[in-house]
Amino acid sequence: MIQVRRRTIVGVMELGMVLIAMLFLAPFYFVVVNSLKPFGEILKNAASLPRIIAWSNYTNAFSKIKFLSVFSNSIFITSLSILFLVIIGSMASWWMVRKNTKFNGLMFFAFVAAMVTPFQSIMIPLMRVVTDFHLLNSRIGLILVYLGYSTPFTVFLYHGFIKSVPIQMEEAALIDGCNIFQIFLYIVIPMIRSMTITVIILQTLLIWNDFLLPLLILSKRSLHTIPLAVFSFFGQYTNRWDYALATLVLGMFPIVIFFLFMQKYVIAGVRSGSVKG
Repeated sequence: MIQVRRRTIVGVMELGMVLIAMLFLAPFYFVVVNSLKPFGEILKNAASLPRIIAWSNYTNAFSKIKFLSVFSNSIFITSLSILFLVIIGSMASWWMVRKNTKFNGLMFFAFVAAMVTPFQSIMIPLMRVVTDFHLLNSRIGLILVYLGYSTPFTVFLYHGFIKSVPIQMEEAALIDGCNIFQIFLYIVIPMIRSMTITVIILQTLLIWNDFLLPLLILSKRSLHTIPLAVFSFFGQYTNRWDYALATLVLGMFPIVIFFLFMQKYVIAGVRSGSVKG
């Protein structure tokens, strides 16, 4: 009797999860399906499957938003931002954890304060600084802004994780003659690998999909990222839903592929953490 109740509860929970998943996946269904339809077919029945697959929607959207150009801009900005965030965030967090001084404690408090500060309250002063340092219409300028904006959260994640990492291996390496850089490179980085993957995923999703900062800093069309290009395309082709929806799919496709590729590393990190605990 108890087993029957458990199976019933599990079945109800699974059914509920399936319904919730279908609810969240419904918008993706409408976007993908209608991106493959001619314009007239979208107006007739937006929920039906396409009778004729209109691949021309993608070719037109690909050429009109100059997808290769905006894709390269997004890759350049995101990859360099993530690289510097991981390097700076991990090194700063490790130093503040291992050197528990009042100054480092104050620095960590400053990072936490910056993390919880609403962006709207610093947007105008930030743009003043960006203008004074001639960083407008510069991909490097946008990367520097992302470093300032995202480093506090990165440090917060690394700081909490490094606290749980045993220091004995670092002390053994120090006794064997390793300097501080060798200890960080060969001992610390492998031990914080799971958190590094988490930081890469979270910050990549944030930076790749960000719209506001590129809108404020990159006004030149040749420097636009994918979200800006999609926004501009919708402004020009509001009534052409066949082109617009194909543009949305092109914008979502790279980040979906990235997340599916990195998902196995997230699961591996969760498993290793559960075994460690």
